Amino acid sequence: MYLETQNVVKQYANHLALNRVSIEVPRGTVFGLLGPNGAGKTTLIRIITRITAPDSGNVIIDGRPYKKEDIYNIGYLPEERGLYRKMKVGEQAMYMAQLRGMSKKEAHHQLMVWFKRFNIMDWYNRKVEELSKGMQQKVQFISTVIHNPDLLIFDEPFSGFDPVNTEIVKNEMLRLKDEGKTIILSTHNMGSVEELCDNIALIHKSEVVLKGNVYNIRKDNRPNIFRFRIIGSDFDFYHPSFELLSKELYHEYIDLRIKKLEGISNNELAQLIFDKYDVVSYDEELPTMNDVFIKTVTN
Repeated sequence: MYLETQNVVKQYANHLALNRVSIEVPRGTVFGLLGPNGAGKTTLIRIITRITAPDSGNVIIDGRPYKKEDIYNIGYLPEERGLYRKMKVGEQAMYMAQLRGMSKKEAHHQLMVWFKRFNIMDWYNRKVEELSKGMQQKVQFISTVIHNPDLLIFDEPFSGFDPVNTEIVKNEMLRLKDEGKTIILSTHNMGSVEELCDNIALIHKSEVVLKGNVYNIRKDNRPNIFRFRIIGSDFDFYHPSFELLSKELYHEYIDLRIKKLEGISNNELAQLIFDKYDVVSYDEELPTMNDVFIKTVTN
């Protein structure tokens, strides 16, 4: 599913939640919807899932206006979660699957597949209140994807998971992407954004302030810092075209961090070091998405 929002505006009393927000989510990709708390991400998700309506602007699905029937082709895992604590796990999951239009037979078959995949078959007939937070998260993840929707929206999906189960869910998301599903991931975990997302949009103060391909965004925000590993026991070379940020000795190697200044190209900087030292490795530092996030929302 290809999703697009065009100049979406949403006002609540005296609060402008979204101001002409436009995003494009390509089919079969993981799209990061990022921003500080209160930026407008949840409001945009609620508009995409038809929980609320925009004051103006459009939501486009596969090149056409959004229709109410499209909601059956969307799976949504909200940040604020809840299961019926007194219900049995299997009954709860069956109930959620049938709400999404599945027959009882089809729902039972798919639940068996997913419960085995997540290794929680032993919990099928246990009450929800007996489950840990992480186990409940697995049940809610299954309830989100059980009807095989083309668009999946996950709001902070790793909350409550230990590292092992976080990795399991990440791998499932990538597997769903490989099957052609379109995924919107709203998270504050920038490490997960770098691992999973193809493209992002960063919303700040109700507006999109940054969007594009994750790698290109990191590259465009690079700080012109380079790492060199050279053979030797000392580094005593200084030049007006660079600033030495740090040097650390490891046995017969020295690790250098050098900031390139104005008026010199990357190749020229590298050549300066290569001409004087035996270089073992050389690369450019790219900022993390966490670096980019902080820089964008604090400037």
